[in-house]
Amino acid sequence: MQNPNGSITRRRFLQVLGAGVALTASGGAGYVYASRIEPEMLAIEHVHLRLPRLDPAFDGYRLVQISDIHMDHRHMTRERLLGIVSLVNAQQPDFVIMTGDFVTRGKASDYANSVVLPLRELRARDGVAGILGNHDHWTGAYAVRQMISASGMIDLNNRVHTLVRGGVQLHIAGVDDVWENQHRLDKVLDDVPAAGAAVLLAHEPDFADESAATERFDLQLSGHTHGGQCVLPGGAMPILPELGHKYPSGLYRVGDMWQYTNRGLGMVWFPQVRFNCRPEISVLTLQAGRTA
Repeated sequence: MQNPNGSITRRRFLQVLGAGVALTASGGAGYVYASRIEPEMLAIEHVHLRLPRLDPAFDGYRLVQISDIHMDHRHMTRERLLGIVSLVNAQQPDFVIMTGDFVTRGKASDYANSVVLPLRELRARDGVAGILGNHDHWTGAYAVRQMISASGMIDLNNRVHTLVRGGVQLHIAGVDDVWENQHRLDKVLDDVPAAGAAVLLAHEPDFADESAATERFDLQLSGHTHGGQCVLPGGAMPILPELGHKYPSGLYRVGDMWQYTNRGLGMVWFPQVRFNCRPEISVLTLQAGRTA
């Protein structure tokens, strides 16, 4: 992961170099596949999660998660994002969430229309919400917050949004970026009601250790890692960002809480390259009651 000033650490350089050598060793065909084919092979991952505190009124509730759009006008264009939005809408979501990194580099304001116009087209029964990621802070947090507002999304940075059905509640909460130390879990805990299942959005997945320790959240949803973006044979992930090493991809159990890490839609470390790590839309169906 690049630093805000565009430099790269020696450790990260060696990680990138090692992955690059491995990818190049697979030959020209491997590079063509990783740069032109797999980045377009969007996967829709269906996950069913039983939450003991979820009231039966919300049984079957469908959360659709996207993450790490990384708008850059190269790989991620307005047209490509519009296509992703159409796929999200086709999942008939109850609620859509975006877990950070709307843009990649430069000035976030330069990408406003390319992000806002497609995201305005998202359709969900109960709304659409988003939080910031580290790249959003590096490129202009204020501008990204404006994108969230202009697209009609609910800003869940250090906030709680409560859904009500038949007098019972489901809470969707979020924290601002952890890497940039903008998160206020204490404020979220003060604001989330005591009753009802609670889902936390946190860009960096390794924050799950801290959120699970509170014993208030049933599920944390994150992005940030891109699933490793380039996963080598045997499952090795040579490039993972800070706060993304413990829970880099997919579903985990952290204490009594579920953690799900979305592989993201865009790319950073290898521009326009994904290998053995398809971009992802997550469809998470919530089920009430304890596991038998």
